[in-house]
Amino acid sequence: MPDLPVEPAGDGRYPADMATRVALLEQIVQTDRATFARVERQLEAIANQQRADFRWLLGIMLGGFGLMLGSFGAMLGVMAHGFHWL
Repeated sequence: MPDLPVEPAGDGRYPADMATRVALLEQIVQTDRATFARVERQLEAIANQQRADFRWLLGIMLGGFGLMLGSFGAMLGVMAHGFHWL
């Protein structure tokens, strides 16, 4: 059985020889790798910022909760003193 050509011999959108195609694909892969590396670095920076924001928010929440408990305890102490329970 004779070999059939993969593509027509006429001038088309893509180059006819396989070496040029492979070189173009390798160039595309290198460009994509650089793009993916840049995106990965940006995502890592965003994740670090989110961790810092979360820690700050958690600290504020815990501080507020502690302040609320302390205020509630102080209010109970003032009430106990006012009603002569202590």
